[in-house]
Amino acid sequence: MNDVDPTRCPLCGRPNRCALATPGADTGPDCWCFTTPLDPRALQRLPAELRNRACLCPACAQLLPPESSDLAAPS
Repeated sequence: MNDVDPTRCPLCGRPNRCALATPGADTGPDCWCFTTPLDPRALQRLPAELRNRACLCPACAQLLPPESSDLAAPS
């Protein structure tokens, strides 16, 4: 598991929006995770070999349900 992409969430694979992993990104001096409460259960979901290798995305870090674009439109 040496091929961890630091710009992707290790739980869901979506962009993690990590300011530290994306130098030059227009995210400000600090990463979003410096000011957002993280759910400790989110970190517990990570396998040991993936810890401290890439940031979680905001949704996974807060244990929010994944965004879904395939929801059926109301009729």
